[in-house]
Amino acid sequence: MSAFYQTLLPLADALLRVAVGLALVPHGLRNTFGFFPNTGVRALNLPDLAKQLDESGYRPGKLWAPAISLTQLVGGPLLALGLFTRPVAAVVLVFLLVSNIERWRVGRYFWNQLGMEYTLMWTIATFYVFIRGPGPYSLDRLIG
Repeated sequence: MSAFYQTLLPLADALLRVAVGLALVPHGLRNTFGFFPNTGVRALNLPDLAKQLDESGYRPGKLWAPAISLTQLVGGPLLALGLFTRPVAAVVLVFLLVSNIERWRVGRYFWNQLGMEYTLMWTIATFYVFIRGPGPYSLDRLIG
């Protein structure tokens, strides 16, 4: 079975990388452009996100709101494609680590209480992508 698992490992790595990257995009679309308005968030545009960040102690919100949006809307697809994989994964990892701190502050652990359970899983997955790198099924590998 070892050879079978070794054969599937690059595919599993690619699927995880794609899932991590694409999971960020709906959040960016919601916080930046107001998509998915009935999903339980207050900020549906950058000014509202900046205000929410300021109120939560992440100042200056006007700096962090576009940084978060870029991380989600640009970093997510780059990660999914496997382009600039490790640098992008590092940025996403920092973003998720901060998200975990915020989620712990708000709801402790359980996701249904706004805790860090959900973001922690994505943080671990992003860390794995950061360590493993782009893998053979990536644009990084394709362009050398």
